[in-house]
Amino acid sequence: MGQAFQRLSLSLKNLEWVFLGKDSLPIEQSRVVENYLSLVDFDYCINCAAYTAVDLAETEREVAMNINAHAAGYLMEVCARRKIRLIHFSTDYVFDGKKNTPYRTDDKTNPVNYYGLTKLEGERAIMQSGGENVIIRTSWLCSVWGKNFVKTMLRLMKEKEEIKVVNDQHGCPTFASDLAQAVGDIIIAENFTPGVFHFSNEGPTTWFDFATAIRDEAGYACKVMPIPTEAYPTPAKRPQYSVLDIEKIRNVYGVATPAWQASMGRCVAELVK
Repeated sequence: MGQAFQRLSLSLKNLEWVFLGKDSLPIEQSRVVENYLSLVDFDYCINCAAYTAVDLAETEREVAMNINAHAAGYLMEVCARRKIRLIHFSTDYVFDGKKNTPYRTDDKTNPVNYYGLTKLEGERAIMQSGGENVIIRTSWLCSVWGKNFVKTMLRLMKEKEEIKVVNDQHGCPTFASDLAQAVGDIIIAENFTPGVFHFSNEGPTTWFDFATAIRDEAGYACKVMPIPTEAYPTPAKRPQYSVLDIEKIRNVYGVATPAWQASMGRCVAELVK
């Protein structure tokens, strides 16, 4: 997400951006956060820092909770004292996946893995701080940067003649550039409306159908075989259905939610050029 915002900053030149990595501003070190934010007069803080290793979180529980919950809560406390608005990212994994219609922002949360629990605790800590904030839950995040499903599929499809992909988990891909643009729209909006929002690209799919579309877009010959979740066990359980209802963020902020197929096409084109 940080790199997506760096690209976005090139088109929003009327805003002054400051980018800080985990080495220059480790959010789990409260004194460092307090000292830095007391020196600079910011209007917004966009928190892209997170522990995102879903399976490792089952064993690295203390580290995951510290970064995703405790540090996020303290960051909001500092921002509140400085009158800085915080924009924070959460996850579809705060839900248990037992619905069969898109999750609204006010639906009951019930994480099925520890990662989801840490992100939910982070939401709670932020909301209890008293500061102005927007929490954006997102799902299946992909981009041309970092480690993500699109890049993994392209690598495997280039190396193998056949791969197996789960076909009974339903969700919506989110492309980092589209999410960054949505945040940019929030920042420049005439009225700031705090609260919890959902954002993803338009259109539900399965991991299998997503992988097949990536293969077809890239023009690879790899065969993609559908398998049930039971055939691909992981340390952390995944929700079977985590499609997010994105009407609220569209209605409140007027952000665009492009179809995932179009954004996937641009992402794949950049990666295989």
